[in-house]
Amino acid sequence: MRLNHFLFLLGAIVGVAPNQFGAVTPAPETSKKPVSTQYHGVTVEDPYQWLEEDNDPQVKAWSDAQNERTRQYLDTLPDRAAIEKQLTEWYAKTSPNYYSLVSRPRILFALKFQPPKQQPLLVTLASADDLKSEKVLLDPNLLNAKGTTTIDWFVPSLDGKHVAISLSKGGSEDGTLHFYETATTGKALPDTIAHVQYPTAGGSAAWNADGTGVYYTRFPRKGERPDADLNFNQQIYFHKLGTPDTEDAYSLGEDFPRIAEITLQASRDGKYILATVANGDGGDFEHYLLGPDGKWKQITHFSDQIKLARLGRDNALYMISRAGAPRGKLLRLPLDAPELTNAAEIVAAGEAVIEQIVPSTDALYVGDLLGGPSQIRRFDLNGKNETTIPIPQISAVQAMLALEDGSLLFQDVSYTEPEVWFHCVNGKTEPVKTALRSTSPVSLADIEVRREFAISKDGTKIPLNILFRKGMKRDGNNPTLLYGYGGYGISMSPNFEFTRRLWFDRGGVYVVANIRGGGEFGEEWHKDGNLTKKQNVFDDFAAAADYLIKENYTRRGKLAIQGGSNGGLLMGAMITQHPDLCRAVVSQVGIYDMLRVELAPNGAFNVTEFGTVKNPEQFRALYAYSPYHHVVNDTSFPAVLMMTGANDGRVAPYHSRKMTARLLEANKSENPVLLRTSSAAGHGIGTALSERIKQLADIYAFLFAQLGMTKEMPKH
Repeated sequence: MRLNHFLFLLGAIVGVAPNQFGAVTPAPETSKKPVSTQYHGVTVEDPYQWLEEDNDPQVKAWSDAQNERTRQYLDTLPDRAAIEKQLTEWYAKTSPNYYSLVSRPRILFALKFQPPKQQPLLVTLASADDLKSEKVLLDPNLLNAKGTTTIDWFVPSLDGKHVAISLSKGGSEDGTLHFYETATTGKALPDTIAHVQYPTAGGSAAWNADGTGVYYTRFPRKGERPDADLNFNQQIYFHKLGTPDTEDAYSLGEDFPRIAEITLQASRDGKYILATVANGDGGDFEHYLLGPDGKWKQITHFSDQIKLARLGRDNALYMISRAGAPRGKLLRLPLDAPELTNAAEIVAAGEAVIEQIVPSTDALYVGDLLGGPSQIRRFDLNGKNETTIPIPQISAVQAMLALEDGSLLFQDVSYTEPEVWFHCVNGKTEPVKTALRSTSPVSLADIEVRREFAISKDGTKIPLNILFRKGMKRDGNNPTLLYGYGGYGISMSPNFEFTRRLWFDRGGVYVVANIRGGGEFGEEWHKDGNLTKKQNVFDDFAAAADYLIKENYTRRGKLAIQGGSNGGLLMGAMITQHPDLCRAVVSQVGIYDMLRVELAPNGAFNVTEFGTVKNPEQFRALYAYSPYHHVVNDTSFPAVLMMTGANDGRVAPYHSRKMTARLLEANKSENPVLLRTSSAAGHGIGTALSERIKQLADIYAFLFAQLGMTKEMPKH
């Protein structure tokens, strides 16, 4: 469930009857085939476990019937076709967006998203201010006519002459590593390595010093482990260019946890390789260093609470530690004595949450989080002479990169202004906009952003980022969409989404809640919303909704909520714990059966975040909130749009099938419960632009119908 910001696209049964806006045919009755399971003396019955079998003809027929029913409803909505047409026109007018920048001598590598192309391209530039120098290194749109091949990630060699690229298809995130020459603008080498990347643990690579080969992650091959383990037990191997991958040498990882997730980085001189190993998705890491002696040495353990480590250019390792410092402190470790006991604290913990560190030639740039928005501080390499680099208010620093000369590039975005890469020259603190800046086909200059606070059940203050057109009346009648996530220490920071113009033009209010489970206020904020404390996440979100109603932003009949993945679990909890909270729910690629989630490959990686049914205390917590198990018969539920992808390797699509079946069985209201399954998508990463537009059009049309947003508001 990593990288769920890809779901951040938009981000109570009262009022007008929904069938006024679109007819929904009655759902055929779903067969029940009860299965009973014992957990610590508790018998749990599951009537729809048979819907877990993706390839069962009965399951496919059921899913197809649900899709057809959903399409009949959505396609008859009066706005649906016009919305898709408008979104398509807007996307065609958007400027390129450059991201995932990597600096090498005299060259920049970047992913470039340029609609109407379906997938991002890999390009090179001479500098961030020389767009005329741009060359396309790889265009995956040319590899697949349907636009469903995507770049998972790429790593240039240290001299920039070659690049390793993981490619996957259909949103599967099952990546194969390919190699290309840079100077010949994308000449492919014959080397390929399969299964280096998968949704369960991602994937990574790092080049050796002379560019003759790469250290890379891969999963077991058929015959190396039992079939059930082929998406677990990620390890590190070394591949020499020009040799078959069957000759690749094992390097490290056989003693790692079964749910290890490995990220690799090389020092600028190639003398060191750092392996960061996550213990599943719970936020604990250990670090291993490969030095000039050719031996791996373990530097940190999971219990040391080192959350991020970066190799400097001064023969040192810089680390964010949360040991005794939930918001983070900075350590510096000399690589010639790589024992954690030799690390010195160079920046003490403070109010800000330290989130990013970028060591350059003579400075250490620190990206902080202030409850959602960002700030950047600059220090000497010994942590002295602190200065703050000014950035726009209530904005997010999405990426930071030290160039070869030691200066800083960083990408900043706000709720009302699209992404811009800034350059901060050595010795100066005032950043300058580069040519790498996005423009929007529409303006959000008339949108006001307020940051207010709701009070949760236990008294905790929960930040709300509230967006609306200037001059809006707070009379309780504004259609409002509340978005939340709350997990994995992932922070809901400001982001720009031009498609929200549709929402604002119909008088809509858009709200992002910084609930617990995220990392907005550090490790304590995260830990207060995971494992047995997960209920805090749901209480925070319910408090956010209540606040918006109490403060007359909206009312229950005009409130909709949205979340995806772990945020889909949040939606499930709202549906079952507060069925009268809102009028409509959009839940994307969600988790709903918390007792069986760990049986899927990626579900096992989530045990460190959610807990396991094998532990009695954690089982009780999981069972207490598991949405699928708390659907109560004869309940009036809000209108629900469930969305999933057939190729989702992060959250099994059966969660959405089972939850839909249970809601259809129990719902006594006339509000529609709809399931939309995309056959050409997965969890959201790598989805073709055309499918993303169709998904957005369905979401907006559904919400407009349910909240009675039948026409645009007059312009100011």
